[in-house]
Amino acid sequence: MGRRITLFNTLGRTEMPFEPLEPGKVGLYTCGPTVYDYAHIGNLRAYIAEDLLRRMLLYFGYEVNHVMNVTDVGHLTSDADTGEDKMTVGARREGKSVWELARFYEDAFFEDCRSLNILEPTTVARATEHIPEMIELIQRLIDRGYAYHAGGNVYFSVDNFPDYGKMAGLRLDEQQAGARVDVDPNKRNPHDFVLWFTESKFPDQEMKWDSPFGIGFPGWHIECTAIASKYLGERVDIHCGGIDHIPVHHTNELAQSEAAFGHKWVNYWFHVEFLIAKDGKMSKSSGGFLTLSELEKQGFTPADYRYFCLQAHYRSPLQFTWEALSAAQSALSNLKSLYTGWLQEDAAGSAGDSSDSLGDSDFAEGPARSYLEEFDTAIASDLNVPRALGTVWKMARDQALSSGEKRRLLLRFDKVLGLGVADWAPQELPEDLRKLIEEREEARKRRDFATADALRDRLAEAGVVIKDTPEGTKWSYTPRT
Repeated sequence: MGRRITLFNTLGRTEMPFEPLEPGKVGLYTCGPTVYDYAHIGNLRAYIAEDLLRRMLLYFGYEVNHVMNVTDVGHLTSDADTGEDKMTVGARREGKSVWELARFYEDAFFEDCRSLNILEPTTVARATEHIPEMIELIQRLIDRGYAYHAGGNVYFSVDNFPDYGKMAGLRLDEQQAGARVDVDPNKRNPHDFVLWFTESKFPDQEMKWDSPFGIGFPGWHIECTAIASKYLGERVDIHCGGIDHIPVHHTNELAQSEAAFGHKWVNYWFHVEFLIAKDGKMSKSSGGFLTLSELEKQGFTPADYRYFCLQAHYRSPLQFTWEALSAAQSALSNLKSLYTGWLQEDAAGSAGDSSDSLGDSDFAEGPARSYLEEFDTAIASDLNVPRALGTVWKMARDQALSSGEKRRLLLRFDKVLGLGVADWAPQELPEDLRKLIEEREEARKRRDFATADALRDRLAEAGVVIKDTPEGTKWSYTPRT
């Protein structure tokens, strides 16, 4: 933990040194899925970025307590206070109960995460299993004068919290009523938001609970404060989400939390930019979104998509095209081929060398140490993974490094990158490809280099990377999907 880490903090719009509340430990909260449909690949980009953040912190020796909520109630079709609960809409669409719908898409989400090699949170907390905590928090806000009853609902009063909108840069005196949210006649201020809905507003709501405020269900925003404070306490090191959470969800979270606790709630707000499709931001509401399973149907692996996401900084928009994903697939395949080649070349290579025990002492000096420093500096500088990936490729092509050094460095780097390098093993070469290698050798002996080059290209298309050395031809093989 001697490494100086900097993170961009959305609150203040500045990159700043990272200092946890408790030395050596990090409380990390990430906004989880609303489980009414499959996660699309734009959603998954954010979870990959948050996984990289967590891996970076673990890499530098921090103990990370990672809490993620699962929104299975309370998230309306508008991020504000209009429309129906997304769970109700999804259940009606599929002819399921909301409870069945929630469990199905929750399982699908975490299966996607496992496929993408995203680390499982320390705690996964469903909103429906934390209703008492939400009720207690709402009551605290009422008691402190920040919430009020109106029309059967309970609202947070933004007028009573002078710093409302500070993260999003909102000035309420410059906002027109209805510009951001539909006007609700029960609200004292159009920017007030609902903490608790009663059955009078949504009589068809399946998920309802008794409370001091009436039978009903919580608003979306209150769940994150209740869940985060239960598992991380009333002060949180890092809170993550997509940039679409900034103007409404996280603005409301911040206000209700600091109003309830009476002090600063989150030290660092970490937001991930959009994945941009040809027609704009990828979203479920726009229809036609892509899922991970649909990428797989087109011949791409989850690892291909993870690598694709590594190529852009988390604070930069990432343009999705099939051509760009195909290029990422080729790059990853080439890296796998290089790694399996290092395994074959390194006479000292063994399973023991692939352990997670590789530390700084393994790279005490020389070029390998320089690459380690370069990689560490990149990821410590606001998680600059694209720069770190550049270091990976520079290292891979450096003839001054032995195959063993390259292999061990890549294993070390993969603690952050999460590509699953330790599982990359040489594949048995099919007989037809072995014959092509032999034909190429014969062509080279005849000095028929045109045929040799054509055969090299055919082998490369099949996943065989050829390397001609003074000791003879060597190859590595990664089957193409």
